[in-house]
This record gives sequence, structure tokens and C-alpha cells, in this order.
Amino acid sequence: MSMNTVGITEDEYKTISGFVYDKFGIKLGDQKKTLIIERLQKILRIGGFANFKQYFDYIISEPTGEAILTFIDKVSTHHTFFFRENDHFEYMSNHALPYLVNKYKRSGEAVDIRIWCAGCSSGEEPYSVAMCVNEFIETNRLKPTDISILATDISVASLEKASSAIYQAPSLAHVPPLYRQKYFSAPASDGNFCVKPFLRDRILFRRLNLMREDYPFSGRFDIIFCRNVMIYFDAPTRSSLIGRYHRYTKEEGYLFIGHSESISRSTLIYKYIKPAVYQKA
Repeated sequence: MSMNTVGITEDEYKTISGFVYDKFGIKLGDQKKTLIIERLQKILRIGGFANFKQYFDYIISEPTGEAILTFIDKVSTHHTFFFRENDHFEYMSNHALPYLVNKYKRSGEAVDIRIWCAGCSSGEEPYSVAMCVNEFIETNRLKPTDISILATDISVASLEKASSAIYQAPSLAHVPPLYRQKYFSAPASDGNFCVKPFLRDRILFRRLNLMREDYPFSGRFDIIFCRNVMIYFDAPTRSSLIGRYHRYTKEEGYLFIGHSESISRSTLIYKYIKPAVYQKA
């Protein structure tokens, strides 16, 4: 640790990790301590805080809530890229979306497929979904309004990046060349790519803490993506979150989770379709 680095005591880390768990459901084990110290150093230095206790006292008493938002931006992990775990997007395009369209048509209802990307981070996942959805709409001659996409995250910084829709070349490594040409503007002088406005406008970005007991939605969803989010939660938090997702999933709707995550086979509220893909029972 450098001379300018503020250290953290056991009590301070216990207080901060307890707060993060209670408010956001994220479990910070001892192995995350060094990471948390590194990520918060600049804030402590700029704010003139002598120690982590002073900083913590400030964030819980600061009246606008901005300090807590900055804090959670720093302690939550954001690592993603376009078409991560691509078999999910293939399954959605080739199986889930055709099944749902037929379900609406069989019932005589207008097609109104609602997709929610929960924990969307900096936007690569919802834009990947939007590219697949746009291709599906064009191929099946649907109206653009037949499928809508909501993307939420707890991090304001991540949502701002997602809304700006500007990405560095490495995160596009798995984007098919035709999609890159169709959905992204040519790289700018700094080498960054920008999602074209017509695709950007397909997604509604909103801030949401998944730990809320109820979500402010007017309806339910046909497809929910919550991938590589639950790895930060303990078993009871995961279980209650899956229960809430179930409540907001339409009958026969789909839940996609990360490949490193699972839902107990004894949970009868979703039936297992394939690794990390479930359908409302």
C-alpha cells in the first residue's frame, strides 16, 4: 500500500460490507477488501476524508443521495461485452421469440412482446438483444412496436455510458461483421464505435435497485435477462430475487441467467429448458 493510500480497519470494512449487503444485496467477502480500498481511494482523497469511517458517515447522511449513488458505482463490478454467452441470443431468436409470437397469434391478441434486461451494466447486453430483435422483426415482417426492450441497472455511471452508446473496439469483438456495419457508425478518430440512433431508440434505460420488494412496472415481461448479476448475491437473496422475477414474468415467459449461475431444480416456479435458460411453469 502506498503512503497516500488510506487503509481500512476490520470494523470499517464490516460496516461498509454490511451496508452494501443490506441495501443492495451484494455480498462483499474479505477477498474483495483490497479491490474496495483501491476503488474508493480517489473519492476519499478528493473529499478530504481521513478514514473510511468519515467517508461512510458522510454517504449515509448526505441528503441528496448522490454520495450513495457514487459509492455503489464504485463497489459494483461492471464487465461485459457484446454477444456475451451468445447461445442465449441464438436461443431467443430461433426459439423463444417464434414461440411467443405464435402464442400471441393463437390467443387472438396483438403481438406485444416485452423484454427486460435487469442489471444491464453499460448496455452491451440490451444492444445485443436489440440487434437480434430488429433482425427478427425484419425477417418476420412484424411492426417495430411489437417488441419493446427495457434495460435497468443500479449504477448511474453505467446507465450514462449505455445511453451514450459509445464503445471501444474490443467490446465489439464478437459482433458479426454485418451487424457491425448495420448497427454501428464507422469508428471515430479515437477508434470508438457508436450505436446507430435507430437501434438506441429501441431501448428504454432506467435506474432500478433489484432489492426493492416491488418494481414500478405497469405490466409483466415475456423475456427477462438477468445474467451474471446473481453471482454477487447470497442464496437467500438469489431466491427472493427469482421469486420477484417470477411475479413479473408472463405465463410461459423466459428467464435467462448467467452460465455460472443456476436455479435449483427443486424450484418448481420455472422449468429448466437448457443451461441458464428457464421458462415460467
